[in-house]
Amino acid sequence: MKPYIFGKRNLIHVINIKETLKGILLSKKFLAQMVSDNKDILIVGTKRQARKSVQENSERVSMHYVNDRWLGGTLTNFREIRKRIGRLEYLEQLDSQNLLDQYSKKEGSTLRREMTKIQRNLGGIRKMERLPGALLVIDQRRELNAIKEAKKMGIPVICLLDTDCDPDVVDIPIPGNDDGMRGIEIVVKELCDAIAEGMHMRAEKAVAPAAGGDESAPAGRRNRRPSAADAADAAAAEKKADIEGMTAQ
Repeated sequence: MKPYIFGKRNLIHVINIKETLKGILLSKKFLAQMVSDNKDILIVGTKRQARKSVQENSERVSMHYVNDRWLGGTLTNFREIRKRIGRLEYLEQLDSQNLLDQYSKKEGSTLRREMTKIQRNLGGIRKMERLPGALLVIDQRRELNAIKEAKKMGIPVICLLDTDCDPDVVDIPIPGNDDGMRGIEIVVKELCDAIAEGMHMRAEKAVAPAAGGDESAPAGRRNRRPSAADAADAAAAEKKADIEGMTAQ
């Protein structure tokens, strides 16, 4: 982390704010491009200071998140994770139809605890039907397992990391205070704004082909030179007019 440290005061390393801004700007550009290319982002922040900010901003831009506990195999064993989400949907359906009350008191309580546990661990990724295009992580040391899984699957990682981390482990490091609630909130909000911009670009790309197709169809038929069929029709009409004129005389 030496290139990102401005100085040292009272045994505390001070991060160079210019390097922090560079990391944020590079991350915003990368995220906007990634989302515009129809890829989703998974935001991971399970520490207490990051949970609320991660959940609120992820839901604001309709992206996936993990803010309670990273389950091993979330990326490397994604098929099994999808099965657990299917189990969650089944239990929620039973609960909505009041069918859990038909079980014994012990069994019903066990099923409700299972449903609550899955909701807490996988609620933020229940709509994630494919692997994400990139990972946005808060605190490298705490989320090291998530980063390892992402690297194994070839998924790029953006990480907010402090001076006790290794920036070479991630693809785009953002040097900053990963323990302060306010600092985490600012960084997550800025990056989610870039994700929102990418979503807007994605929507424009989806609309453009349809609009272009409607306009190109008539444009392709525009031709000042009449076609052979048009010329034949015109000649037949002219001949018919001559015949009618002669008959009238």
